[in-house]
Amino acid sequence: QVQLVESGGGLVQAGGSLRLSCAASGRTSSIYTMGWFRRAPGQEREFVAARRWGGTITTYADSVKGRFTISRDRAKNTVYLQMNSLKPEDTAIYYCKANIAGSNWNYWGQGTQVTVSS
Repeated sequence: QVQLVESGGGLVQAGGSLRLSCAASGRTSSIYTMGWFRRAPGQEREFVAARRWGGTITTYADSVKGRFTISRDRAKNTVYLQMNSLKPEDTAIYYCKANIAGSNWNYWGQGTQVTVSS
């Protein structure tokens, strides 16, 4: 089992920044990739960013390239999403996801709300 807890969401003005955190616990050695998804009001959940837990490969949605950065703190078993130059369209609930090595089994956090005012 892997448990994920997101934090760091809040209200910010357009052009501002936030850093989201996702703390992983349990069998973290089984994690292959960590990623961020978001769900805007009335929309389907969409991919934001992901990276290898034990590597450096990263990928981003076109809508956030150049503005968001996903990173990892190995000592804290935590993945971060640094969000800069935020836009109102970034408003959503952001979810952390862990993919288990050797399978397509995923674990999800409970989500954290990000609201960007214009």
